[in-house]
Amino acid sequence: MTFYHDGMRELQDRYEGRNVADRLEAHRMRASFNDDDRALIETASFFFLATAAEDSVDCSFKGGDPGFIRITGSRELAWPDYDGNRMYRSLGNILKSSRVGLLFLRLDGHRFDGSAARLRVDGRARVLDEDVSMTDWPGAKRLIRVAVDHIFPNCPRYIPTMEKVAPSVYVPREGCVPPEPDWKQREFVKDIFDRERK
Repeated sequence: MTFYHDGMRELQDRYEGRNVADRLEAHRMRASFNDDDRALIETASFFFLATAAEDSVDCSFKGGDPGFIRITGSRELAWPDYDGNRMYRSLGNILKSSRVGLLFLRLDGHRFDGSAARLRVDGRARVLDEDVSMTDWPGAKRLIRVAVDHIFPNCPRYIPTMEKVAPSVYVPREGCVPPEPDWKQREFVKDIFDRERK
């Protein structure tokens, strides 16, 4: 699978970027995780997931305690799908088109190798309702596994340094039931959740 498609190449040629793009691909892009990738990904408390199918495009924030997303092989990672808003925009897109893009950011100013504060991962995702390791993730409703095609660290120069104040109280944890989010009590959906509580 090529890293650049025709549209990317067209703009690289128009704006004199092809030589730089080719060097970045040759020297920065890889297909297997290294130690810096593992350190960034497995300590992340969030990442952004991009999916698309036909005219449906979605970018979602995925969060959890550090370690909720795991590298499960040299070219595979997995994370749990927790209780959400039940629209299934990202997962529905994955059912139609398995192509996904993940973006990891470190906001604490820490850099592993001088450039690992921003990492892109592209691949093909599967939604698994049953998986032998699902019990390793408290609160998981299902697992998403991604077979990786490209791993690409980016320049972190525009990433602000920010401080994490507290983890989300809604993240499922062993031995702890998260509080119910306020939106489930809003009038337009309250009756649905009231019936489920009975």
